[in-house]
Amino acid sequence: MKHNFGAGPGILPHEVLKQAAEGVLNFNGTGLSILEISHRSADFEAVLDEAVKLVKELLNVPEGYSVLFLQGGASTQFAMAPYNLLPEGGKAAYVESGVWAKKAIKEAAYFGGVEVVATSKESNFTYIPKKFDIPKDVAYIHITSNNTIYGTEMHEFFKSPVPVVCDMSSDIFSRPVNVADFGLIYAGAQKNMGPAGVTLVIVKNDILGKTGRNIPSMFNYQTQIEGGSMYNTPPCFAIYVSMLTLRWLKAKGGVAGIEQENIAKANALYAEIDRNPLFKGVCVPEDRSRMNVCFVMENPEHEKPFLKLCEEKGIVGVKGHRSVGGFRASIYNALPITSVHVLIDAMQEFQEKNK
Repeated sequence: MKHNFGAGPGILPHEVLKQAAEGVLNFNGTGLSILEISHRSADFEAVLDEAVKLVKELLNVPEGYSVLFLQGGASTQFAMAPYNLLPEGGKAAYVESGVWAKKAIKEAAYFGGVEVVATSKESNFTYIPKKFDIPKDVAYIHITSNNTIYGTEMHEFFKSPVPVVCDMSSDIFSRPVNVADFGLIYAGAQKNMGPAGVTLVIVKNDILGKTGRNIPSMFNYQTQIEGGSMYNTPPCFAIYVSMLTLRWLKAKGGVAGIEQENIAKANALYAEIDRNPLFKGVCVPEDRSRMNVCFVMENPEHEKPFLKLCEEKGIVGVKGHRSVGGFRASIYNALPITSVHVLIDAMQEFQEKNK
């Protein structure tokens, strides 16, 4: 058995994979694959409708918001958000909390002024910036709720005088959020929702259409809303698997239920990191991510032997990002707590062998 701690594409529920495999061979008894049916067919439109309904239900999306399934990953949203929200000659505020926030800042600069109101760059992003002023003359403020590479997460969101744009790629559906506090939420699917290839966007309708610029159709949220996420052929399979995963999440008690599982998994693993003298965490405790647990060895020479032990025990995906090194255990929704305990047992066994 493999224990998949990969950062993304991340683990999917086994029952979802089985259902998706069946859909590849014979979708809904049609005798056709989900990969080859028309996106305009009643069968696929039912999939898309259910996926949208489940997003709204699980996140309690209020009236006045649209739910979209788009292509291009969160990286496309780095540009699409300012394209649609940043007026010509205007500026936006950004919180720089990691690599993906830096990339978002770079893309926004193509469309207007960017004011970095807070950063944790000086500490190599080991904490979430918290005390900062939000300028009232900006079009929006952009934040990244979870930093996959560095293992930090925003556990509380602030009230803002301007629309909040949030990249929730790696912690969407892992906990309840008040969607009404945000103007725009976007998230690549490949952590907690489905396979790579589709991106979830939740946008407040009344913040659109105010930039004064002409936006190409594919990059215009309004066009995508009017087209029901089908202005062009959507990523049908990725949406289908996302719908199946959202069904699975609902059956487990929704985001409130899965949050308790995520807290238990994170608490168990962080407790072992703090207890075991061979390991140490890399970010401040109050900002530790429940999704991506990052840690290093006290003795760097132990890294390769520990990775080898993990491999022997079927533990995969724990090597840290190349920019920070060490280890990263991504414990997304679909990872069972039993896998976390296998990793903890490996850490304890390694300690016994290296006293």
